[in-house]
Amino acid sequence: MGLAVVAALVLLYGAAVVSALPACTEADYHFEYTECDSRGSRWRVAIPTTPGRCSGLPDPIIGRECSFSCGSGEFLDLLNQTCSKCAAGTYSLGSGVRFTEWDNLPPGFSTVATYVEDMDNTAAANGINCSSSSWMPQGTYIASNRDDCTVSLIYSVHLKKSGSVSFDYQYVDSSIFFEFFVQNDQCQDTESTEQKWMRLTERDEWTRHSVTLKTGTNILYWRTTGILLGQKLAKQVLLKGIYIEGVAYTSVCFPCKPGTYSDMAGSSACKHCPRNTFSAREASSCQKCDETRQFSEEGSSKCQNRPPCTEKDYFQIHTQCDSNKKTQVMYKWISPKLCREDMAKASGLPPSGEKQDCPPCNPGFYNNDTSSCAPCPPGTHSDGTAACQQCPAGTEPAVGFVYKWWNTLPFNMKTSCFNVANTKCDGMNGWEVAGDHIHSGIGGSDNDYLILSLHIPSFSPPTSTSQSTGAEVGRITFVFETQCDDECELYFMVDINRKMTNVVESWEGTKERQSYTHLITNNAAVTYTWAFQRQSSPQEVRKNLADNVKIYSIAVSNAANGVGLECRPCALGSDQSSPACVPCPAGHYIEKDTNQCRECPANTYLSLHHLYGLESCIPCGPASRSNKDHSVCFSDCSFTLSMDNRTLAFAFSGLNTVTSLMNGPSFTSRGTKYFHFFNITLCGNEGRKGAVCSDNVTDVTLQDVQNEGEDFSNIITSFLCQSTIIPSDGRSFRTALSSQSISLADSFLGASVEPSMQNITARPNHFPPPETHLPDIHFFYMSSMSTASCEGGRGAVVTMRCSPGKDERGEISVPSDCPGGTCDGCTFLFLWQSAGACPLCTPADFHQIEGACRGGIQETTYVWKEPKVCMKGAQLPAKAIANCEMIDFWLKVVVGIGAFTAVLLIILTCYFWKKNKKLEYKYSKLVMNANSREVELPAADSCAIMEGEDNEEDVFYSKKSSLLGKLKSLASKDKEDIFESVQLKSPRARNI
Repeated sequence: MGLAVVAALVLLYGAAVVSALPACTEADYHFEYTECDSRGSRWRVAIPTTPGRCSGLPDPIIGRECSFSCGSGEFLDLLNQTCSKCAAGTYSLGSGVRFTEWDNLPPGFSTVATYVEDMDNTAAANGINCSSSSWMPQGTYIASNRDDCTVSLIYSVHLKKSGSVSFDYQYVDSSIFFEFFVQNDQCQDTESTEQKWMRLTERDEWTRHSVTLKTGTNILYWRTTGILLGQKLAKQVLLKGIYIEGVAYTSVCFPCKPGTYSDMAGSSACKHCPRNTFSAREASSCQKCDETRQFSEEGSSKCQNRPPCTEKDYFQIHTQCDSNKKTQVMYKWISPKLCREDMAKASGLPPSGEKQDCPPCNPGFYNNDTSSCAPCPPGTHSDGTAACQQCPAGTEPAVGFVYKWWNTLPFNMKTSCFNVANTKCDGMNGWEVAGDHIHSGIGGSDNDYLILSLHIPSFSPPTSTSQSTGAEVGRITFVFETQCDDECELYFMVDINRKMTNVVESWEGTKERQSYTHLITNNAAVTYTWAFQRQSSPQEVRKNLADNVKIYSIAVSNAANGVGLECRPCALGSDQSSPACVPCPAGHYIEKDTNQCRECPANTYLSLHHLYGLESCIPCGPASRSNKDHSVCFSDCSFTLSMDNRTLAFAFSGLNTVTSLMNGPSFTSRGTKYFHFFNITLCGNEGRKGAVCSDNVTDVTLQDVQNEGEDFSNIITSFLCQSTIIPSDGRSFRTALSSQSISLADSFLGASVEPSMQNITARPNHFPPPETHLPDIHFFYMSSMSTASCEGGRGAVVTMRCSPGKDERGEISVPSDCPGGTCDGCTFLFLWQSAGACPLCTPADFHQIEGACRGGIQETTYVWKEPKVCMKGAQLPAKAIANCEMIDFWLKVVVGIGAFTAVLLIILTCYFWKKNKKLEYKYSKLVMNANSREVELPAADSCAIMEGEDNEEDVFYSKKSSLLGKLKSLASKDKEDIFESVQLKSPRARNI
């Protein structure tokens, strides 16, 4: 069978099938335009809603030119290809599209959750499941996930011309990363040209972000990735008001969402229904509620029944004091009033008018017999109970604000109520004054933010001292307590120069009455904000009305627009008759006797809170010194230690540059890899802080740092700082991320061989023992920024250990049992093993070796004692060479003579010893014979001596021979006979 026949049969079969389907109606299809060709033309084609369901679709026809577009409030009717106005109850942006309704995920949007830790399915193997993570619509906004999954909100749009996308977002938690990028049909994204990482925002403010879009298909990505280092979930990223501009037309009009309406055709936006009215979807007007029994907020979709009134629905205020110093207690309903008094068990408004004694004025204010407290004139002061007075000579008023009586809200404080999801509390007071304290109000719902703010335009440090860079210019101290049954939270935030409000500290749950202090080092406009939230998630039924916070007192020092609180001593000029105060030079205190400026002694720093007397100069810690301005103590990179009757000198100048440590990896509960990155400045630099940590998730550039200076909130400058690093291979990021930068040390306390200083302990048992006999040297640092878990601030200890086997830079490590560098979250421990931590060499560290005299030359060599535990310092002397005499021959002669003499002396000693024995024997024999002759007759004398007998008679030499003669006689004994003349004596002869 030929191919032509097969083709004909296929066509016939297809025609038979088509003829069997019903004819298509307008409900079975819709029109769309094809892509524009190279000539700028396109076709209008019919697209079936359900393919294969009907037959007889309209044929394609030539469409409108590609440059065609509809205006605002219009839509393109593709049936006749003309622009028509939107009907009442709907709206159109013309060349744009806006998404403001988030009850459900709008058409075209999708959300995808992934966990891309690595490419070998480790997450799945560890049981990690991100299928439940998603962007969740919350009515007026859409909220991100709170866990450590990566979740993307995706929308694709096709533009006929260049356009843009803009959206409002709220991003307050740095433990979750929020990025927005666009990918077009050429697979190009905005990372190289537009900001990708979103900046952190204030807790109660929305920020708008805009990005340009190219012609063609653009895929928009809003992506969040949580990095949870603890058990607490991250704060959600909130997104609303997405507006895309650049579309040529819209073929449909958007219905007004419930609570809004459009009352005329051709509307480009819908209006909110007024209070106590409501509307359904696609409404052209709003309907009224029965105000006697019901109420509604602005933009409501339904009416709510009014609840019975309670004590929480009204508040009390005090009127201004009258001439009799009396105030009246007044009760008012919270506006707008939402409750009913005519219901059972409803509370009524208590009677007003009760008179009470006026509380005293706050310090710096006085009661001028009027109805209110007035600030003291410049140059005067008051404690709040007496009239304002001038400060005496040699003193000046300490300016600032101290609020401890709350009869009325101070002039520089504001209160409000805010909710990101609704407007129920708009116009309400977030806080209420109550005599001896100010407390949180009722709000509109449990998840409202109750806001209290205090604005200080600038600071005025004391005229008696000059301020150095980075020194304290002011401080705020407040006393508060919280009472909560659930998860309420109090936030304390600071905004410098109205740039960005940063959360300084927060407290969850019930907290006993306590004090908190925050320092300001930049003389700029500062706004302090307290925000209280009873519940983080919205609740349909309120159940935490009893949760509240009370602030008893707020004190701000050195406020430029402040009032005189008290008189403090100041320095006088050389002319004592003039009461004017003069500024002291940097590092000078006020002498008590003369009120003159005196420089602090060496190695002390000046306290900024007490400038009067020598005691205001605080000694620096051990092994530290002060800079020229006496504003800070620092280490000069030297340390001296007395040990084993000698003095060891250490010089750490080779370690004074910024040194970095990357510790890890560590893993979150779901296995995300992260590192702790530390920058350390050990010593030197005249006390200037050299360690810098920054967050690159906000695309911090050098220009940003230069423009913002020290106010840039994402730059941390300190002696020791920490950042959290997420590697690029960890969560499919293209570059490594740096986030959550904190300062660990902004002041140097001193150095010591002792393991503790000022409540900071080095805990040497966390590290292995040293290899040498030298003790470790500990550098102690402190951060004055206290936290809820570290009320005394954070501390850091850098332990220096001599390790001759390493180079001068050495290596830094943290305890193995504390991988993050800290075991308690407050004290960070580091071990720096380096040859540069060894003492300087001295002559006691080497000895000399003398060589033999060879060829008239003798060499002396100097070598280090082993093991060598020193570096630098004294240099090893060069080899010494000296002349010497040859003594080998004369040494042999002297040795020979000495040997001969020794042998001769031995022979003579033996000879005379033997002869002496013979003489003793002869003498004793004569004595015995003489005694026997006294009794018997003596025998006949004979001169003969029998052969072989010795002469036993006493022998007397007629002349003593010399030693030389004796030697000659001894030599000739065998040759000659020796005759000696002797005289024999006997008793008988004497008798005769």
